[in-house]
Amino acid sequence: MLDTLILSRMQFAANISFHILFPTITIALGWIVFFFKLRFEQTNNPVWMRAYRFWVKVFALNFALGVVSGITMSFQFGTNWPGFMEKVGNIAGPLLGYEVLTAFFLEATFLGIMLFGINRVPSKIHTLSAFVVAVGTTLSAFWILALNSWMQTPAGFEIRDGVVHASDWLAVIFNPSFPYRLTHMLLASGLTASFFVAGLSAYRILKGDPKLAPRLALKTGLVLAAILAPIQAFVGDLHGLNTFEHQPQKIAAMEGVWETERGAPLLLFAIPDEAQRTNHFEIAIPKLASLILTHERDGEIRGLNEFEGNHPPVKPLFFGFRIMVGMGVLMLAVAWTGCFLLRRRGELPRWMLKVVVAMTFSGWVATLAGWYVTEIGRQPWLVTGVLRTADAVTPLAPANVGFSLTLYLLVYAVLLWAYIHTLGVMARKSVKVEEFETESPQAGGKLTNLPEATEEGAA
Repeated sequence: MLDTLILSRMQFAANISFHILFPTITIALGWIVFFFKLRFEQTNNPVWMRAYRFWVKVFALNFALGVVSGITMSFQFGTNWPGFMEKVGNIAGPLLGYEVLTAFFLEATFLGIMLFGINRVPSKIHTLSAFVVAVGTTLSAFWILALNSWMQTPAGFEIRDGVVHASDWLAVIFNPSFPYRLTHMLLASGLTASFFVAGLSAYRILKGDPKLAPRLALKTGLVLAAILAPIQAFVGDLHGLNTFEHQPQKIAAMEGVWETERGAPLLLFAIPDEAQRTNHFEIAIPKLASLILTHERDGEIRGLNEFEGNHPPVKPLFFGFRIMVGMGVLMLAVAWTGCFLLRRRGELPRWMLKVVVAMTFSGWVATLAGWYVTEIGRQPWLVTGVLRTADAVTPLAPANVGFSLTLYLLVYAVLLWAYIHTLGVMARKSVKVEEFETESPQAGGKLTNLPEATEEGAA
C-alpha cells in the first residue's frame, strides 16, 4: 500500500495539474481579450466586438474554474503539508496574501464590469476594465511564481529557532530563478492561449461558421504563436543556464548524465535506469549538451552520481523535458505553416484547419510537462536546502489521504469533461448566430451597432 507521503504528493500533483490548466489560459487570454476590445475602440469595426463578446465568456469560464481549483489546492497546505507552513509560513503566507490582495480582487471586480457593464458604462471605461483584468492575471502569476521560485532557489531569509524568517523581501521575491521562471511561464501562457484561440476558431470555421470574427481570432492566435514560439526557445535556453548554475542535479536528470563529463552528448532518446545508474538505447548528438549548457563543446556537466541520494527521480524529468521541447517545436512548425498559408492564400485549407483544431490544447501538454520537470526536479526538497518533502507531510493515515485523492480525481474528471463540452457548445452555438454589418461602419460611439435583440449572442 502507498504511504502517506506518496499519496499526499499524488494528491497535490493532481490538484496543481488541474488548476494550472486554467491560469495558463487566462493569463494571456486576458491580454488577447483586451486587444480585441482595444481594436474595436480604435476602428469602430463591429467584427472586433463580436470577437470580444465571444472570448470574454470563454475567459470567464476559465477564470471560474481556476478560482475553484485554486481554493481547493490552497487547503492542502494545512491538510496534507502542515510542516510547510510551520517552517516557511512567514515567507509563503505574505506572498500568497499579496496575490489575493493585488491580483485576485482586481480580476474579480473588474471582470464583473467586463461581463455585465458593457451597456452600462462608457466604452472607454469598459476597455479600461479589460486592461485591469489583464494586469490582474499577470500580477497573480507574478506572486505565485515568486513563491514557487523561492522554493526552488531560496534567498533573503534566515532561520531562527527552526523557523524561516525573511531578512530581505526584495531578495525573497527576486530570487535567482524568478526572472527566468516568470518570463518562461508568461510566454508559455501566451502560446497556450494562442493555440487555444486559434483551435477553437478553426473548429467554428469547420462547423460552417462563415463570419469574420472566428477568422480574425484564428489569424490573431496563429500570428501571436508564430512570434512567441522562437522567443520562448531563447528564454528557455536562458532558464536552462540559470538552472544549470543553481540546480545542477535537476539538469543532470533532465539530460540523463550519470557521470561528470566534459563534452557531454545531447540525448535525443534513452531509457534511464536508476537501479543500474545508466541509460539504455541511447540516441545522442555528441558534445551538444555541453555546448548548449556551457557554450563550450568540452564544457563540464556534473553527473547524477555526484548527488546520489540528493537528486530527483530521473525518468519523469528526462521524458518530461523532451515532451515539452518536442511540443514546442511542433507548435512553432504549425504556427509558421499556418501564417505562411494565411499570407499566401488568405485562408487555411481544410486539412490545416483540422491540424489547428488538434493543437487546441497543445499548450496544456507542454505546460504540464514543463511544470512536472520543475516541481519533481526539486525533490527530495520542498524548499531547496531548507525543508525536505518528507519532513512537511501530514501524519494522517494513508487511507484518509487515499480517500480524498479518489474524490478529487473523480470531481476533476467530471469538471474537465464539462469544461470541454461547454466550450464545444459555445462554439457550435456561435455558428448559428447571424452576423450583421460585415463591413466596417462607424458605431457612432456605441459599444456595438448590432441589433439589441441579437446583441447578447453575437460573436
